[in-house]
Amino acid sequence: MTVRGRTRLALSVLIGSLGLAACSTPAPLADDTPEGCIADFDADVDYYPTKTSVEHAENFSLRYEKSYQVLTIDEPFPGGSPVTYALVHCGAPTPSLTGDLADATVVTTPIDSLYAESTTHLPLLAQLDRLDVLSGVANASRVVNADVRKAIDVGDVVEYGSDTTLDVEQVVADAPDVVMSGGTNKPEYAALRKADVTVVANAEWLEASPLGRAEWLKVMAALTGEEAAAEKMFERIESGYHDVKDMVADAATVEVLTGNMWRGTWSVPGGASYQSRLLADAGATHPWADTDDTGSLSLSAEEVAAKASDIPLWLASTEWRTKDDVTSEDPRYAELAAMKSGQVWTIAEDVGPNGGNGYWERGVTRPDLVLADLAAIVHPDRLPGHDFQFYRQVGR
Repeated sequence: MTVRGRTRLALSVLIGSLGLAACSTPAPLADDTPEGCIADFDADVDYYPTKTSVEHAENFSLRYEKSYQVLTIDEPFPGGSPVTYALVHCGAPTPSLTGDLADATVVTTPIDSLYAESTTHLPLLAQLDRLDVLSGVANASRVVNADVRKAIDVGDVVEYGSDTTLDVEQVVADAPDVVMSGGTNKPEYAALRKADVTVVANAEWLEASPLGRAEWLKVMAALTGEEAAAEKMFERIESGYHDVKDMVADAATVEVLTGNMWRGTWSVPGGASYQSRLLADAGATHPWADTDDTGSLSLSAEEVAAKASDIPLWLASTEWRTKDDVTSEDPRYAELAAMKSGQVWTIAEDVGPNGGNGYWERGVTRPDLVLADLAAIVHPDRLPGHDFQFYRQVGR
């Protein structure tokens, strides 16, 4: 239980022992008021001097009342119905929620503790300088961030699950302020909600645009009270992204091969997907760029070879470092033109000690860095001396 939670519990016990009824508007807590909370609530005061605007993301929205925010996730998981959260500034009374807000989940903010199901949530906290809020991760072995790994090693951050399951009993016992979902609909979430553990959906991966995914930084800011920091950080990301895009805007478009085989299937990005948008902004295209798919296309090796075997530049979604690594997985790769040209690039530059990969952890919220890597690969003359963050050339 958090410090704020223990304070609330102690107050409720004291009220009960005195035989007093709780009032809807809390009395001032004087010197015992937790840092960042309202000490003397005034219904006429706007407690959000900095307000976040959402410009690129399409799967969440934020609106402000004087003492709380309304966060709505339109699709918390594929096919899911919208969910709404009332993010109430600590020290303010719980508002009367009716109409569209009648079923809203109330969350007291800023939160003190968060259990993160996906490693993509970690950079959101890191960029806001609020890793102190992190108290649990679902799969410690996938963590790349060095500060988080240290916190795990000393027991400040616990592991509460795996890629497929969550330890409900552990989470309920630990009572974090929020469990942030990874954009799926695991059955454990219902059990957590039944036990009064708040689950906040994070479905950034359903955004079709790179900057839309990165803008979920503002959801974390709403939970942690770091709106001003999030606005500055996102402006930096947005500006960096457009700077790179402008650098290659007039360059000739280069065709690339993407993806690789995994369990008999070769996945390539659909033409309306997040990955296709990144490639287009980097001055690249691919053989399936004219499709309308927003996700990935699952193809056979033969289908890929028929349309792309002669493409001399390959961006693979794996961690190969040598040509032997490539052909040991599938000898057919040796026949690809990119293997003969030596232009095979993989996401092997930022790999954690236990199997995590910085591309999957950090790249989602830093599309400016991903785009710079891609542009430097496709148009090296436009970004000479580029310091690669995620991609690495096979054999380098």
